[in-house]
Amino acid sequence: MDEYISIALPKGRLGEKVYALLSSLGYGCPALLEQDRRLIFTDDENGVRYFWSKPSDVAIYVERAAADVGVVGRDILLEYEPDVYELLDLGFGKCRMCVAGLRGEKPDPGRTVRVATKFPHIASEYYASRSRDIDIIKLNGSIEIAPVLGMSDVIVDIVETGRTLRENGLEVFEEIVPVSARFVANKASFKFKNARIEEMLRRLSSALEEEK
Repeated sequence: MDEYISIALPKGRLGEKVYALLSSLGYGCPALLEQDRRLIFTDDENGVRYFWSKPSDVAIYVERAAADVGVVGRDILLEYEPDVYELLDLGFGKCRMCVAGLRGEKPDPGRTVRVATKFPHIASEYYASRSRDIDIIKLNGSIEIAPVLGMSDVIVDIVETGRTLRENGLEVFEEIVPVSARFVANKASFKFKNARIEEMLRRLSSALEEEK
């Protein structure tokens, strides 16, 4: 195979699920499942090259052409706005980007809202659309503790089941946007490897339709 497709997958359950799907569609790479220290895995027969990445880095690898295609959460696309083509909603990893805070304690609409978040861009855009002044507190860890400690009025974060919120006395106030995994492509790769990427996209689309 003279033309490889390089694929960036997010580490963890999402990436493993996506790989299982791609493998079933003819894009398998058995070496990927071996327990060793290699970083890049190539399968000559299927013409694919895989590597695992931190989920938030996948879009960077694709944007910078280190990967032709990849799988990334919509939250990452909205936060960092990478210059890539978003080709398909895979429907995996469904969750919501939400505003949450202490149960029954919505912020006073007349004052600046203190917002703790890992997603400052999304939070800023959301509140700007509502003409609300905010004070962003950028955190990287478990941000649910911020309103409990009185450091913030609300948080803006990904909510899947809501269990962590409930266990810490928080509740969802508003849903900003639904989130799921997206299949993305480098813009140059989409031009020069169009036939192969379009075929992969077609197979993915057909498989997801059959699952509905």
